[in-house]
Amino acid sequence: MLSASLTAQGVFSNKTQAVVEKVIQDYPNHFLNIKGELIGQATQTARYRSTLELPGAASSTITLVSTAGAEGSGWTCTVLQTASFEEARDRFSEIYSQLSNSIVSAAGQRTFILSGQYEAPVADKKDNEVQFSLLPGVGEMKRVHVELILHGEGSDWTVAICVNDGNPRMVAAN
Repeated sequence: MLSASLTAQGVFSNKTQAVVEKVIQDYPNHFLNIKGELIGQATQTARYRSTLELPGAASSTITLVSTAGAEGSGWTCTVLQTASFEEARDRFSEIYSQLSNSIVSAAGQRTFILSGQYEAPVADKKDNEVQFSLLPGVGEMKRVHVELILHGEGSDWTVAICVNDGNPRMVAAN
């Protein structure tokens, strides 16, 4: 009984959830408060290091896209890069457990629940992802997309968390 209680409590108070909550809180500012040094720039895109990342992550970046009539912003944290599908699958599942149904405060301390449908990753499917929604989806925060991604390329696997506004150009830039 005690371990079940600790596991349930861990979903609501863990480092992954705490970092994602801080990222979501800065979403309305286009991640201004967590934007570090400029690391790359193209005509309509600028990439910055993020000052906020998960412990042990390979990298965290912020991408800002500005086109005629459309702007987008996104935060991407590459959590794991490995040649082992099993290791990537296990980390993907662990992060899902840490984020699913967690409570985040944002937009003037309004409370939201991260909700997403888990599907067990399979090695034959090179792109596995969970799209989380902020419930209730209201105001500017209904545009926030939180994604957990397991991507395979060749024999390499990457696990990443992305927070963005769903702008198709933004999603492609991440």
